Amino acid sequence: MASSPLGAMPNPSLNGIAGLGVTFMHHSAAMSFSRTLTNICADDLAACRDFYVRLLGFEVKYDSDWYVQLGSSGPLELEFGIIKRTHDLVPTVFQTAPSGMYVTFVVPNVDKVYITAMAMGAQVIQEPRNEFYGQRRFLVLDPAGCLIDVCSPWSEMEK
Repeated sequence: MASSPLGAMPNPSLNGIAGLGVTFMHHSAAMSFSRTLTNICADDLAACRDFYVRLLGFEVKYDSDWYVQLGSSGPLELEFGIIKRTHDLVPTVFQTAPSGMYVTFVVPNVDKVYITAMAMGAQVIQEPRNEFYGQRRFLVLDPAGCLIDVCSPWSEMEK
């Protein structure tokens, strides 16, 4: 099948969906990343650092008065950053409390993490429950006001 000058190639398996000739862009090379890092903005770096270390077992990789970098050990190294909300690196318009997003952490045992959250006195938004898409999750706010989704896979056999 020939491609257009813009690189769009029709996908024969999708042509005819509701009579639409659906066309998707295909790229010859996948984007490559050396790492990905999520950063959240916070006013109290120490409180956020301690929250993630205690709740999820992160290790402190870097700690300063403007930025904290957390990491996990194991086969899948995860990095998570906390930056001072009012730091010059954060554009003024984004120096607000987070909204319209949440960060998800998939853990081996969501109920165990929930017990830790309760012992910490964390602000739980939703207690653990089994969701229709096969995850058991609870929602909690971190000290910066960021909504955190902690979940584990579950199956109907585990009811």
